[in-house]
Amino acid sequence: MSFFFGRGRSRQPADIVRATKDLLLHIQDSPNAPKVDEELSKQLTQMKLIVQGTQEVNTSPEQVHALVQVTLQEDLLYELSRALHLLPFEARKDTQTIFSHILRFRPASYAPDKDPPVVSYLVHHRPEVIIELCRGYAHPQSAMPCGVILREALKYDVITAVVLYDESNEGEPAVRLSDLKPSVLQSGNGIFWNFFEWIDKGNFEVSADAFTTFREILTRHKSLVTSYLATNFDLFFGRFNDTLIQSDSYVTKRQSIKLLGEILLDRANYSVMVAYVESGENLKLCMKLLRDDRKMVQYEGFHVFKVFVANPTKSVAVQRILINNRDRLLRFLPKFLEDRTDDDQFMDEKSFLVRQIELLPREPVEQARPRPAQSVSGTAVA
Repeated sequence: MSFFFGRGRSRQPADIVRATKDLLLHIQDSPNAPKVDEELSKQLTQMKLIVQGTQEVNTSPEQVHALVQVTLQEDLLYELSRALHLLPFEARKDTQTIFSHILRFRPASYAPDKDPPVVSYLVHHRPEVIIELCRGYAHPQSAMPCGVILREALKYDVITAVVLYDESNEGEPAVRLSDLKPSVLQSGNGIFWNFFEWIDKGNFEVSADAFTTFREILTRHKSLVTSYLATNFDLFFGRFNDTLIQSDSYVTKRQSIKLLGEILLDRANYSVMVAYVESGENLKLCMKLLRDDRKMVQYEGFHVFKVFVANPTKSVAVQRILINNRDRLLRFLPKFLEDRTDDDQFMDEKSFLVRQIELLPREPVEQARPRPAQSVSGTAVA
């Protein structure tokens, strides 16, 4: 390994990891120490070379395995995740690379259908690493590298489950996979719920990266998320509507409306969609989006509005709003985004909605509806 570290200076993974940990503890106690930063950057570069190699030199599986083992033994991933925002720029990039390779690492004899061993270790023994990576969004310096690491980790449903269900406070143990209680209503104070604030209140880079991770959490592992949304329906959509759909940020507002449409139109979320489109308040919010002065907000809002109108088993509340506004809607929709003449699907959908509104009864009619998601108290959401 001397070719990694200079002439005659071959060092073992254990030495590098322990030196790195000592330096991390030092910068947490005494930040802004240039010599410590420089030495720490060198150690992280050496770790990166072991896990990634170079164009000229391949990685050594034995060296990588040894590095992963001692990294876990020394709890280095936790110290890295806590201190990421204190590292120099290049050191943050190296840490991102180290984390991603370690998360993916599989020994040669490891079963290919099992989660990588580090992923299993984190969710069973050190979920605090995942939670600290999420908290990286509280610091602009660490938001993007933490986001990249998180999205690598979120490829595994067990990691997503920890993010969704952890409700620990800072300094407390995070939830282990074996302790998850999916049927218990969330308090709204866990790490997942912080994403709403990071997206809405963070600077542009933090907000954009946090939203990308937020979307990954909500769309990759469908059965896990469908169950979570059904259990926490009122809490989730209340915050989603109030904080994201009505955000003052154009980018956040537009992306959030688009994500809402994706969630509702995903077949895996059918029961969640049924519950959402039964709400007259949700329909009112959606109709406000159609009158926004920004065309892309109108366009994304249309794709949510069409779910309400196309639903064959509309609630009385939704029927009443549509019937009371029938004349206005029939005047409004034909001229709505009328310059999108090259978008055949949009024009066809708009014509379909006009026809559906024309066919509404004079008065609301109680209809048999599919069983919706369950709300906080276990009663049907409406």
